[in-house]
Amino acid sequence: MSPPSSVPKEYRPGYLPPSITHQAQKDLPGKQRPLDPTPFNDVMADGSKYKPAGKLEGKNAVVTGGDSGIGRAVTILYALEGANVLFTYHPNEEADAKDTVDDIKKRVPQAKVEAVAVEIQTEQACFELAEKIKKWCGNELHVLANNAGTQNEVPNIEDLPSEQWRHVFDVNIHSMFYLIKSLIPIMPWGSSIINNASINPFIGHPKLLDYTATKGAIVGFSRALSNQIVGERGIRVNCVCPGPIWTPLIVATMGEESLKAFGPGTPIGRAGQPIEVATAFVFLASIDSSYFTAQCFHVNGGSAY
Repeated sequence: MSPPSSVPKEYRPGYLPPSITHQAQKDLPGKQRPLDPTPFNDVMADGSKYKPAGKLEGKNAVVTGGDSGIGRAVTILYALEGANVLFTYHPNEEADAKDTVDDIKKRVPQAKVEAVAVEIQTEQACFELAEKIKKWCGNELHVLANNAGTQNEVPNIEDLPSEQWRHVFDVNIHSMFYLIKSLIPIMPWGSSIINNASINPFIGHPKLLDYTATKGAIVGFSRALSNQIVGERGIRVNCVCPGPIWTPLIVATMGEESLKAFGPGTPIGRAGQPIEVATAFVFLASIDSSYFTAQCFHVNGGSAY
């Protein structure tokens, strides 16, 4: 059975972005502007536009790495759902950050949105960011979406530099710990922490040893933190585990062999779009998920483990 004609080509089984192996980028975490096609932030799998329902009206939300890829889609949907949003971006990604703010202002002129440039791999940087967040939200934060991350393929452990290993841990998991530790005191009962993990801890990606290790740590950390705080503080903690999603990080970090196989090998037959992950972030941030905590949401096109 074929999909209806209204379904965009990007959502059809077997789709692979054109000339994907020629879209490689050198600078991390990768720029969204050059991607062909542009990742979907608000176009659903049936071709319709995302329909907000005020699920986060009046809430204060922070999204790390919110300028591109999954983070941009999360930032946009949060704003569409009525949240005040502060997102961070790597200093190299000024253009993508501006595009994100402009996109939100075009859709939601009254939106309160702020972009903060920061490299979050040190405790001091995270502490300074937390202080900015506290001032921005008036010491009341309802949603913390830890999305920022990095990766770089290295097929052989003997070729994996120790500096890269430490850097990936600093960005992917240490920054998450520092931010949560600093911001939990200003998160009221009913707040939500959502950590972006990955499919890779469940499959053991052979070329992403360091990245996979950090994402496995995020899964364990999220479950343990939930069990530590949900009863006493009423703060829920969950993680989202995406499969192959069309984002700048993919073309900035993966080799030709991986790019050629990107997406079609999933049971659903294609890579995912950022909005397909962002809707999970909306659900987990909203009251709709009030009985969900310590869970992993597998947004991966049908891979089961």
